[in-house]
Amino acid sequence: MDEGKFITEFINQTYNIEFILLGFGNHQILHIPLYLLFFIIYIGTMAGNLLIILLVVLDQHLHTPMYIFLGNLSCLETCCSTNILPRMLSSFLTGSNMISLRACFVQHYFFGSLGAVECYLLSAMSYDRYIAICKPLHYVIMMNDRMCFRLIAFSWMSGFLATSVTQFIMSQSVFCDNKIDHFFCDTFPIVDLFCGDTHAFKMFLYVLCSIFTFPPSVLTLTSYTFIVVAVMRMPSTLGKQKAFSTCSSHLLVVTIFYGILMSIYVVPNGNKLNGLRKVLSLFYTILTPMLNPIIYTLRNKEVKNALRRLCYIFVHISRNYFFLKA
Repeated sequence: MDEGKFITEFINQTYNIEFILLGFGNHQILHIPLYLLFFIIYIGTMAGNLLIILLVVLDQHLHTPMYIFLGNLSCLETCCSTNILPRMLSSFLTGSNMISLRACFVQHYFFGSLGAVECYLLSAMSYDRYIAICKPLHYVIMMNDRMCFRLIAFSWMSGFLATSVTQFIMSQSVFCDNKIDHFFCDTFPIVDLFCGDTHAFKMFLYVLCSIFTFPPSVLTLTSYTFIVVAVMRMPSTLGKQKAFSTCSSHLLVVTIFYGILMSIYVVPNGNKLNGLRKVLSLFYTILTPMLNPIIYTLRNKEVKNALRRLCYIFVHISRNYFFLKA
């Protein structure tokens, strides 16, 4: 067999392989407890985020840029959880850790894209809070409906465009192994399976991620720097508390998002630290989408008031229904 034919057959075999997600190891005794834990987390995540989407859509008091951004963030969180958790839950039940090349690439594409979209959305939300606190008289003009939807559209388009580049390059690569040391198809665990030296491609990924994520990160940091300076200059304590209350939930979400994200990529590669990387990824991909709606619900009066109004309408409709049935 000549060399060209051998390479062609090797590439064809590569594209027909199935990956093995090593996950958290082959501890069968932990599968049922982990399944119950992650199932509860998934149900809680979906319920919390879908509730916020419902409130933003139905309650006219929430038809403002701040809550439209929040509705998009909740939509993003439902997609993030659905991209990873159902596949994980299925593996706990069936005991199968196999995933096809195509399914793995789809999961990786949506994971990377949604992570980038979240970075842009959080930046847009911080810019919205900057205008509301630092330029309140110009807020209606600067953050009108057109500007709001432009920022949302730009966030989604930029996020999916950023991952398309790496996805295309990875789809042209050849794999020398099929065991992914992770519980989902993350970028660097997949790259580690490439044949040959992957150092140059990893450096390219770092540069590409910096190009797409550095500007929104700087905008977020700059916005909150100006917000803190503006709040500290306010003469009254009540004014400071009111100003901080409008952005405290978002600031907490931003801190959790960037704190965990930086921790994941600061941890150096190595078999000894793979467990720590998995735990941090677990917080980033599974627990954060569940925490975000809780943070916004508990720390935001408008959302709590909208929830009360929705409950009141639901109870009122239910009473009328049962009264007519009787």
